[in-house]
Amino acid sequence: MESLDEVIDAMIADRVIHRHRRIWLLLIALIVAAALVILATGGWKEKKGRTVPTLDAPATVTAGRFEFNFTKAEIVRKPKTDYSKAETTLRVYFTAKNIDTEEQKSESVSGRLLKFVPGGGKDLIESNGGDCHGGLNWELVYGLPPEECSTKFDVDPDFTADVVEIGVLQEHYEGDNGSLGLNEKPYWHNEDAAAVVRLKPTVVVDDGKNR
Repeated sequence: MESLDEVIDAMIADRVIHRHRRIWLLLIALIVAAALVILATGGWKEKKGRTVPTLDAPATVTAGRFEFNFTKAEIVRKPKTDYSKAETTLRVYFTAKNIDTEEQKSESVSGRLLKFVPGGGKDLIESNGGDCHGGLNWELVYGLPPEECSTKFDVDPDFTADVVEIGVLQEHYEGDNGSLGLNEKPYWHNEDAAAVVRLKPTVVVDDGKNR
């Protein structure tokens, strides 16, 4: 027959085991949740988890209401002067066409639709949007031919890369959940990953004379 001390020791051991089991279950749940977040963002930060196609430029990507054709990239270096610090930007060139058969409305390419994928677990860098005809927020008209455009990303002054990856997001033409009291009328929203385009950038020095 077990003594009182043995019974108490057994109860304490059982509680310790259950406490550690709860901790392990919590850790497993957190790991699963983190994996789901990576998949939901298209897996851009880690190539093993990437669920969208990776294309080499020149490449055409159909994404939501736009069709992009990516052609080249430049690392533009602006040297330090007596009045300004050294700066570097990543500029990507492409044509863009409005293929919005749903609304057939003019629309510009938003900065949130094109993102630089630095890799190595770093956060994505949003672009400044579609720069067409020398101006941002140029509206692309449905039914017209593709327009020559570019976009830029702010990077560190010493940034260098043999290959850069640009993430392309696509909007979806759909309504909100009516059961939650939201508007069920469809519209363009709910961006998610469509593709990643790889480009080999050339280095350009912007000394203010030729650009």
